[in-house]
Amino acid sequence: MNRCISIQVGILLAVGLTACAKGPEPARIAALSAYFATLAQNQEFNGDVLVADYGRVVFERSFGYADFASRRRNTSDVRFPIASISKVLTGTAILQLAEAGTLRMGDPVVEYLPGFPYPTVTVRHLLSHTSGLPPYNAYFDFLRAEQPERVFTNADFLPGLRAGPRPLIYQPGEKGSYDNINFIVLAAIIEKASGTPYDEYIARHVLRPAGMRDTRFLPLGLQFRDSTSADLAFPHIYPHVYSAEPIRAGTIPYVVSYWNAYRFAGFGDYVSTTRDLLRLDDALYHGRLLSGAMLREAYTPVRLNDGTENPDRFGLGWEIEKDTSLGTIVYHSGAATGLSCVLLRNVSRHQTVIVFDNAHYNAHEIATNALLILNGRQVPRPKKSITRVFGMVLASTGPEAARDTLEKLRDDTATYALSEGEINSLGYDFMATDNPYHLPMAPRYADALAVFEENVHLFPRSANVYDSYGEALLATGKVAEALRMYERALDLNPQSINARKMVAQLRRTVRN
Repeated sequence: MNRCISIQVGILLAVGLTACAKGPEPARIAALSAYFATLAQNQEFNGDVLVADYGRVVFERSFGYADFASRRRNTSDVRFPIASISKVLTGTAILQLAEAGTLRMGDPVVEYLPGFPYPTVTVRHLLSHTSGLPPYNAYFDFLRAEQPERVFTNADFLPGLRAGPRPLIYQPGEKGSYDNINFIVLAAIIEKASGTPYDEYIARHVLRPAGMRDTRFLPLGLQFRDSTSADLAFPHIYPHVYSAEPIRAGTIPYVVSYWNAYRFAGFGDYVSTTRDLLRLDDALYHGRLLSGAMLREAYTPVRLNDGTENPDRFGLGWEIEKDTSLGTIVYHSGAATGLSCVLLRNVSRHQTVIVFDNAHYNAHEIATNALLILNGRQVPRPKKSITRVFGMVLASTGPEAARDTLEKLRDDTATYALSEGEINSLGYDFMATDNPYHLPMAPRYADALAVFEENVHLFPRSANVYDSYGEALLATGKVAEALRMYERALDLNPQSINARKMVAQLRRTVRN
């Protein structure tokens, strides 16, 4: 982006815009365009966005690659894994069956699934994530360890719960905790109550009435393995904070193995397009799937057993934003390894924002900002991460060049953002202490020490940066220096349990 365009972007994002009864003003659309162009330029967005006002598309763009390796680009026709937005389809099916009288929301699950080992859990508890059920891993990880080649499906689910019951995390309705297991159970209830396979029911009673011709059932295991699909956006991850480009999540053995083993349906099984999710949005607004009364109940946060509102603000299959300054905003986000997405709906103003990203995890934040811009609100101008640039230079050129680069970029506060937490994460990345995808990694302690030392200089009043620097020094055998860092951390935060423990431990070591 040249300097003139950069200036225009900054102006567009700073302007406060007034309401327009006949739809968004051109300046608001220009501000949306500037916002997403800046995100993409900063390597903070890679995917599709669609913004609609009263069902009319007012902004639609695609950025980046569906497949980085082949340079196949994202387009509006590319299908994205929608992850947990699939729960909206499952939830809609349950609400349809409730409206038809086929089931009742207050019924115990055991009425539909004989042998379900938790007699006080109801359909409503599942739909609102207030059941208290532990994650499915609690029941199946030990079986997977014993039989690593086994594939678990919904047919194995209820027998698995009965064979190794686990205690509830809390009593149903006492608290709320979002978990996929609730929607696996709901998928089983759909099959039992309707007498129809889950995916067939969704196709017949949700997708077809909504006119969703581009949405299809594709289990998570296949989403990461379906390398021949020419119309699928593949999930990608950046292996390191300092990685210049992401890699396909489907090339990571741990990820492929996990989702190949756990093929439970009901919570993340669909791929779709932004236009198809807009068709779902339209079908909900016009009563082709559910009645207005049922939707109003779905869009209301549930009450817990003590009468208070669920602080997580879950309704029935939807989440509800706490901020009502623009009206009632309901949404469902989705995230999986290497992707994020959101269907965000301002049901008071009939506005919709749909965001897919197959390389980052900030879709909800981005969609919220897009909705604010659509309504004339100001949002911060997206900035580039100094940490990423610093890390790339450090990894490729060394600490001196990295420090020089950081000092130069710090002066450009309009373009670059400096974050203590990001730099700390970079240090741990070089230490190879955080490896959720089980990638082959070797610690780069010299680089880690350079990062933590720099963070101490940048944020000298933060106890945490000294604590982290101490950890890195200790990992490299520099006990006396590590002790000084922990002592400084304790001076800055006398309440730090870890710093106090490490100071006592290292003082004994130094004395001996």
